[in-house]
Amino acid sequence: MRDQTLIGPWVRRFLMEYLVTDRNLARNTQLSYRDTLVLLLPYLNKVSKKPLDRLTIDDLSPSLLRSFLEYLEKERGCSGVTRNLRLAAIHSLARFIGMHSPEHVAWCSTIRAIPFKKTETAKSTLTYLDKPEIDTLLKTPDLRTPLGTRDYALLIFLYNTGARVDEAAHLTVGDITWGGTPAVRLMGKGNKTRWCPIWTRTADVLKPLVTGRAAQDFVFLNRLGHPLTRFGIYSLVRRAVAQASQTLPSLTQKLVGPHCIRHSCAVHMLRSGVDINTIRAWLGHVSLDTTHIYAEVDLEMKAHALARCDFPDGVPTKPWHTDQGLIAFLKAL
Repeated sequence: MRDQTLIGPWVRRFLMEYLVTDRNLARNTQLSYRDTLVLLLPYLNKVSKKPLDRLTIDDLSPSLLRSFLEYLEKERGCSGVTRNLRLAAIHSLARFIGMHSPEHVAWCSTIRAIPFKKTETAKSTLTYLDKPEIDTLLKTPDLRTPLGTRDYALLIFLYNTGARVDEAAHLTVGDITWGGTPAVRLMGKGNKTRWCPIWTRTADVLKPLVTGRAAQDFVFLNRLGHPLTRFGIYSLVRRAVAQASQTLPSLTQKLVGPHCIRHSCAVHMLRSGVDINTIRAWLGHVSLDTTHIYAEVDLEMKAHALARCDFPDGVPTKPWHTDQGLIAFLKAL
């Protein structure tokens, strides 16, 4: 009979059964929970001086969990946000165990009673590139070389579609349609699929890149012919930005990555007159509230422009309420 007090079997069930089958969480969320346990279990092993396969649920006591959270912040240099993400994963594990093992309900309550740490709630600044900066970035790859052509294809694809880096990394040849209006199918968060039209310019550079490949092959490959990873895409974008900043120094003032290009796509669409709901669907946002950040950014820019056109101090203006003709007009409505 399996020992219900050992934590190892519960961790396996939590990762394979609960996260994947019961909750169907996104792959990145699954990896985040896994990474938390990869840090937690060796820490328990070190503190309790017991082999990993003999660790019990009770070895994860509230005091030891607090010690682990302190270790994350002080020794690993994790931020309060990261600390809270790790704690959320452990809370979820405790809840899973408590639901399936009545004798551990009290233990579950003590673990889940450990509170999240209050973190800074200041609104982060949304970084995006202006149109001249995007144009300069797209001019950096050397189109005379295969790698330069691939770099250009990836950069224009990110800007055209506003794709997340994970969506670009997992794009396959079969996800592209070349009909009357070329489009790509993107698999977003929660395994939700959306279609994005692509410019003729984007299609023209993607088509030769994937010619002769099977439908299941990935579109963006490294120099060895292996799929580009998320980290590979980040490195590619940073190299392009470093090169473009030699021509346009304003780029050195911004932290530019693939997500910055995604923001740039949204802001430029909004300024071109695309309605906010279309942008929400384009980016794959579940809630319109998430997309409203771009409208707020654009409104802030318009307010700055309006302020530059305002009357200077000292210019006399006539209060509207002294205009008897206007008052009579309003009362007549």
